[in-house]
Amino acid sequence: MPESNYPGSNRESILTENVHVRELTPLLSPRDVKEIYPASDQSLETTLIGRQAIKSSLVEFNSYSKLVVITGPCSIHDPEAAIRYAEWLKEQREEYSQELEIVMRMYFEKPRTTTGWKGLINDPGLDYSFDINKGLLTARSLASKITHIGVPVGAELLDTITPHYFAGLVSWGAIGARTTESQLHRELASGLSFPTGFKNSRDGNIQNAVDSIVAANGEHHFQGINDQGEAVAVSTNGNPDTHVVLRGGYDGPNYGSEHIKTARELLGKVGLRSLIMVDASHANSGKDYRNQIKVVKDVAAQVAFGSSSILGVMIESNLREGSQPFIAGTKHDPELSVTDGCVGLNETADMFGILADSIKSRDA
Repeated sequence: MPESNYPGSNRESILTENVHVRELTPLLSPRDVKEIYPASDQSLETTLIGRQAIKSSLVEFNSYSKLVVITGPCSIHDPEAAIRYAEWLKEQREEYSQELEIVMRMYFEKPRTTTGWKGLINDPGLDYSFDINKGLLTARSLASKITHIGVPVGAELLDTITPHYFAGLVSWGAIGARTTESQLHRELASGLSFPTGFKNSRDGNIQNAVDSIVAANGEHHFQGINDQGEAVAVSTNGNPDTHVVLRGGYDGPNYGSEHIKTARELLGKVGLRSLIMVDASHANSGKDYRNQIKVVKDVAAQVAFGSSSILGVMIESNLREGSQPFIAGTKHDPELSVTDGCVGLNETADMFGILADSIKSRDA
C-alpha cells in the first residue's frame, strides 16, 4: 500500500506497533481516584502512626520496640469481608498495643508463576472481565475504609503504576520473591514513603534481597507517572527504611536462628542494619498454612531469648481457615481465600498471644 496512506506516527502504529495488543483503555488518573475516595483525617493519622512505629523498630530493635506483625488474607477478593477482618484486627491491635504493631495485609495484586487470578485491581469481578478502573477505585476505597477504622495496612508493590492510587494510605510495603531482583522494583522502592521489605528469592537466595536494599537506599532516576497520570521522569533520594524478609526457598525454610545469623552477617558486610522479618507462610511453612504456627513459635522463642535481629513476622490469615479454588465467573465464599490457604481468626489470635508473650519474656 502506498506510503502516503500512513502519514506520521499513524503509519508506524498500524504497521509495526501493538501487533499483539487487542485494546488500549484509558485509565483514571490517580488524582481522579483520590478525589472520588479522599483520605479522612483518621486515615492519614492511622497511616502515619503505623509508619512511625515500624520505622522506630527499624532504627534499633530493643526492649522498647514492638514486634511488627503483618497479617491478613493472602489476597483480598471480597471488600466487605476485608472490612470485617479489619474490624476484628482493630480489637487485636488494642489488646496487644504494648507488645505488637499489628498491620493488616492488604494485597490487591498477585504475581503468577504462569497464569491465574491476578488480584482485585486486575480483575475485581473475579470473572475475567478485567475492569481495571473499577479495581483501582475498589482498592482506593478499601484502603480508605480500613485505615479510617484505625488499622494501618501493608501491601505488595507488584505493578509500578498502581501504587500512585493508594500508596499514601500504606504503612508498610513488600517487594515479593519474584520481583526482588527487578531493577524497576528497586527503583520504585527507592521513592516509597514507607518502610519496605524485600523478600529473598524463590530459590532461597538472601543475597539478592540484600543487594536490593543497597540499591533501594540509593537515589535513582527513571520513568513514571504523576498524580495527573502524565508520563514523567522521576528522581528519588533513596529509601532508608528497608529490610530483608525471609520466606524460605527451594531447599526448605530459613527462619531458624542459623538463618537469621546468616542474613544478619550478609547485611553487616555492606553496612546495613541487621533487622529481619520472617514470613511464616510460603516456603517457610512448606506451603501448608497449618505450619505457620510452628514458624511463629520458633521466631517467638528466638525473641524471648533476646534476639535483637527479628523485626517481625508475616502471617497469612483470613476470617476462615483454608482456601477455595478460583473459578472465574462463579460465586466465591467471601471469608475463604481464593489463593494461598490461610489460618482462621482463632489460630491468628493464638499466634498474637505467643508473639506478645515473647516480647514480655524478652523485656523481663
